[in-house]
Amino acid sequence: MKMNSLINLIRNFPEEEISIKPRPYFNHSVEFKRKITAKERAKILEKVGLNVFFFPSEFISGCDLLSDSGTTTLTNKQWASLHLGDEAYGSNKGYFLLFEKVREVFGEKFFSESSKIGKKPNAFIFHQGRAAEDALFTQIGKLGKGLIIPSNGHFDTTKANIEANNMKAVDLFSPEIKKENSKEKFKGDMDIEKFKKLLKEKKEKIPLVYLTITNNTAAGQPVSMRNIREVSELSHSYNIPLFLDACRFAENAYFIKKNEKGYGKKSIKEVVKEIFSYVDGFTISFKKDGLVNMGGGLFLKEDGLFMKKYPKISDNLMNEQILKEGHPTYGGLSGRDIMALVEGLEQVTKEEYLDYRISQVKEFGERMNQEKLPVLMPPGGHAIYLDMNKFFSDTSLKGEDFGGISFTAILLSAYGHRACELGYFAFGYYDKKTGREIFPEVNFVRFAVPRLRYESQDLESVVEATKRIYDEREKIPGVEVVYGRDLKLRHFKARFRFKKM
Repeated sequence: MKMNSLINLIRNFPEEEISIKPRPYFNHSVEFKRKITAKERAKILEKVGLNVFFFPSEFISGCDLLSDSGTTTLTNKQWASLHLGDEAYGSNKGYFLLFEKVREVFGEKFFSESSKIGKKPNAFIFHQGRAAEDALFTQIGKLGKGLIIPSNGHFDTTKANIEANNMKAVDLFSPEIKKENSKEKFKGDMDIEKFKKLLKEKKEKIPLVYLTITNNTAAGQPVSMRNIREVSELSHSYNIPLFLDACRFAENAYFIKKNEKGYGKKSIKEVVKEIFSYVDGFTISFKKDGLVNMGGGLFLKEDGLFMKKYPKISDNLMNEQILKEGHPTYGGLSGRDIMALVEGLEQVTKEEYLDYRISQVKEFGERMNQEKLPVLMPPGGHAIYLDMNKFFSDTSLKGEDFGGISFTAILLSAYGHRACELGYFAFGYYDKKTGREIFPEVNFVRFAVPRLRYESQDLESVVEATKRIYDEREKIPGVEVVYGRDLKLRHFKARFRFKKM
């Protein structure tokens, strides 16, 4: 009888048939949470006017799903790289490593050799993404009056930066985002027909077009390569540059690879390169798919339409960077931060990382869906979005009762989990002339999952807590705004109290 080798034997036990796979990482260190009761949390939350942004994080005993921005757990290589940080004021070691990494990931034209030595700059480091947006839109706003920036979905601070410079932010959401039970896998796309109409009517008022990948405002949904390509072709046919808000570029690339025809055999890096080949520039918060706790950037394509059309802006951007952030070779970041970012950009394009990251969020959403909770399906890459209109559809709560605020307050105080209302209050506004609330197209509560931080048990607890609240939803009162109703970016500042039932 012939002896079996172990290699022959294990062919009977294929690894790919195991549905529950181990994480592609192990815990390097742990931190124990502070014990606190629901009553104690409720007292603290009432003291800060039910605004979850002001709730001290040390008292969160569950999952902190307020944001995925800057909340990533660093890898051991990133912790090691912090010790290698060069804190020189000019031309630190990390800057040159970042130069090479940006060229490798996004393309050589987004960080030119001339920019590296401060001549004809096209790459600008900032301490975070919104500072990069501020610099860009401050310069764009000087080009004329009545300008319009169209997008597939501006996020809150992006819209605020545009409006602060007297421009109008226009959202052209895909119609799929509102369809019941839509199976479309790229609900983050821009509405092409509306975009064509806007170009025909307002082309002279559009200095650039801005695509967000993934589309955070539209429930974190990905954008297809087909849509990116088509928006690029349309923009360029009108001599208008195209930019990306590229905060979650790697997650978007993963969805393209997995769900768009013709990309299954391409590597994540190849998909990323193609995405960025269609655009003339991008802003990015590295606090998302840079896998770091701080950092951002603005990058212009060296021979792209933007630099050709607006040749003076790059020098003005460098002046803005120096005035507000420091020398261009550190841009408001410590040398330690830059070294961690270089390592983060290497990790984020690895398929094993993305496969686990997006699968974790997908499973979280599927569990919510199994419990008949009204979440948008299929989930995007970084968060689960709970539809507040459907959540309270059979109750007496109206839009102006801001049920999303009520829900997040109860979730945090009763069960110790922090989520974020991104709906009628965050994206709406109060019209002083009419005394009415103007509501946006979407009304969500977002559960943003920090990268490499939580395990299945943690997220399962959020599902159970959400289900318990849903089952008792008729007992939940609305809130009234006691401060900040008419402020810009009001969800960061406002105070609330529960209405009497």
